[in-house]
Amino acid sequence: MTLISPRVSLAFRLALRELRGGLRGFYIFLACIALGTGAIAAVNSVSQSITDTISTRGQEILAGDVRFELNNREAAPAELDFLKSYGKVSVSTGLRSMARKPDGSDQALVEVKAVDDAYPLYGSFEAQPNYTLPKLLANQDGTFGAVAAPLLLERLGLKLGDELLLGNVMVNITGTLTTEPDAVSEGFGFAPRLMVSRQALQESGLIQTGSLVEHAYKVRLNDRSTLPDIRDRATKDFPAAGWSIRTSDRAAPSLTENIGRFSQFLTLVGLTALIVGGVGVANAVRAFLDAKRTTIATFKCLGAPASTVVLIYLFQIGLIALGGIAVGLVIGAAAPILAAQFLAQFLPVSTAPTLYPVALSLAVLFGVLTTLAFAIMPLGHAREVPPTALFREQGFEARRLPSWPYILMAAIFLAALAALAVVTAYDRFIAVVFIGAIAFAFVVLRLVAAGIAWLARRSPRVNSPALRLAIGNIHRPGALTPSVVLSLGLGLALLVTLTLIDGNLRQQLTGRMAGGAPNFFFVDIQGAELEGFRNLVTSQAPDGKLVEVPMLRGRILALNGEEVTKRKVPPSGQWVLRGDRGITYSETLPENAALTEGTWWPKDYSGEPLVSFSAEEAGELGLKVGDTVTVNVLGRNMTAKIANLRKVEWESLSLNFVMVFSPNTFKGAPHAWLATLTDQKATAADEAAILKSVTSRFPTITSVRVKDAIDIVNSLVAQLATAIRAAASVALIASVLVLSGALAAGNRARTHDAVILKTLGATRRMLMRAFCYEYLILGVATAIFALFSGGVAAWFIVARIMKIPSQFLPDVAGMTLVTALVLTVGIGLIGTWRILGQKAAPVLREL
Repeated sequence: MTLISPRVSLAFRLALRELRGGLRGFYIFLACIALGTGAIAAVNSVSQSITDTISTRGQEILAGDVRFELNNREAAPAELDFLKSYGKVSVSTGLRSMARKPDGSDQALVEVKAVDDAYPLYGSFEAQPNYTLPKLLANQDGTFGAVAAPLLLERLGLKLGDELLLGNVMVNITGTLTTEPDAVSEGFGFAPRLMVSRQALQESGLIQTGSLVEHAYKVRLNDRSTLPDIRDRATKDFPAAGWSIRTSDRAAPSLTENIGRFSQFLTLVGLTALIVGGVGVANAVRAFLDAKRTTIATFKCLGAPASTVVLIYLFQIGLIALGGIAVGLVIGAAAPILAAQFLAQFLPVSTAPTLYPVALSLAVLFGVLTTLAFAIMPLGHAREVPPTALFREQGFEARRLPSWPYILMAAIFLAALAALAVVTAYDRFIAVVFIGAIAFAFVVLRLVAAGIAWLARRSPRVNSPALRLAIGNIHRPGALTPSVVLSLGLGLALLVTLTLIDGNLRQQLTGRMAGGAPNFFFVDIQGAELEGFRNLVTSQAPDGKLVEVPMLRGRILALNGEEVTKRKVPPSGQWVLRGDRGITYSETLPENAALTEGTWWPKDYSGEPLVSFSAEEAGELGLKVGDTVTVNVLGRNMTAKIANLRKVEWESLSLNFVMVFSPNTFKGAPHAWLATLTDQKATAADEAAILKSVTSRFPTITSVRVKDAIDIVNSLVAQLATAIRAAASVALIASVLVLSGALAAGNRARTHDAVILKTLGATRRMLMRAFCYEYLILGVATAIFALFSGGVAAWFIVARIMKIPSQFLPDVAGMTLVTALVLTVGIGLIGTWRILGQKAAPVLREL
């Protein structure tokens, strides 16, 4: 008994024989599948390469087996003894500060990292010259050594051997930083790194009561088997420690989550390209089967059942699709190797050639499901080709739907494609919204195409024969209108959406936000320095507005008595619970806030601790007025009741906090102050003078020039936007391929039209003008749709999700219109030129 029926075997053999004739008509099919699967395979392979490297090199990335972080205080003797009982401990301290030239002529913000002789416990530290770190940081003749990032030397015009003031201590630049093994786990820094010894930092005077300092205790375990229970025991033995614990199997959770989110976005863009390519698949299959009508009719005349005919071409389509998928897999397999060359200096990526079967298998599934979902319907139409087609050459138009089994199978494969996108997504809600938006876009594009045809059908008669012919071509049976609108509409709409988001972000950063933002943030102002600092700043900027608030750091441990680690929080709200948050206290409602619910506490309030919570973040955490929040501050757990919710305008860059407590909550607690200076009339020279005065007079105060921080963020946004546009261009390329396929699919009908019109006296020039008009009209209509739909999508994301002002950008409109016209007219004329040279006799004989 054979496992494969004779009918299936025969169909497979016939399919192979037909493929010997080549792949003519299927090159666009191959390109669409290869492009979509390649994008998905590449994105997921690179993402998995990074996350696997973080997982396998977790000890090196963390510089320990486990990391305990304390903010604003060092570990108590009992806590330190607990850590040492597990293995060797390395202590490092991180903070931001100002580094100055000894003559006071220039200064720069730096990310200070003070380490002990045990650092790093894992991995290797590299500098130039390549000496050991203890030697580079040693105290030589009363001056401590320091290792600086090359960027710091560039900013201050320094070289090896030069000196630098850090707080109250002079350090000598003994080396430039090449490799810092745990840089990724330390998180993103806004300033260049400056590494010193812990002794140098102690003498600098930068660590004072209330200073924003992070102390990291990294442990190299004597017994790795104790790793799973060290967190539970630390929490149980020291419930009020308030330390953040991270193990080497999750060395960089924030980076891993961000990579997951970004890879999901790029995967969805790749899926958009694949779905757009699916339209190309449908067009290519339909054109191919239309060209095979005589062959299909021959099969039927020789007694082949319709099901066998369908199997023959299903096998052919499947084999060609597998070829396209194979090309996509090669792209996906090569992507991590190529990406490593560019990402190695920023992220932990493996440079060794490695295959990622899960990522590649996912791309294969997407490619196969897309092929089947979009090829089934044309196969259903081909099944209905009559044997009489052998005797008369006539196209089969999809004027009605194929039989219900084919519709059902297409629906099943489309549902499977959507389910796969949702199940494999990092954020399933976003994936569901995306799939819904794609489905809605397809429906709207069909309606747009129908609307264009309806308008063309009812347009007034024009005198120009070429224009009249163009208008007729738009609404006649078998017109290219649905294909062109569907092909270009989705890709252009995606490009418009991303471009508008990028443009609005840039305007917000460089325009509105920068214009209304403070000139400076001043951090770590000690209480004893506050009056002198205030007098200095007001004398330097008499027209400026100085705002001062008390500043503490605290970590949210529990909400309504439930540990935050056990609480399910949506991704948008997880940042509030991750690490320490800046907190403050105030007798009165901050002037830049407005209550949305509840009431503010009275002055001189002395009851139970109360807190005002940001309304948006409270909603994401599921909090309301009357709930409780437990926060660890300076090693003490404080539980406060939510008295009110308030609206916070984060984009103003003024002094805003998620939590503002009643003053009695922290009565007597040591803390520093945070201040902003806003002076819209200040010039760059004025800002430089203020920065120099504050840094020279108060070396332990950290001064952050807001414009510099915005420039850094703007640079990051620009790099991110470039990556996103590159990804979006994949979808646009798929659209171009589909457009080419759609025009190629209509070439046969166009050839008949052109021959008949030329026989009736039409010139090639007149026909070319008619086709130009047709493509111009379709290009403009598609551009208008892309601008409208992309503008609405961008407005929703910018105004409703990012919560920043949104506006339409005219240059985006111009770019979209030009792109649409160039693509439709250019590709249309390239495909049409050959048609106009077709000889009349062979075509007329087939009519």
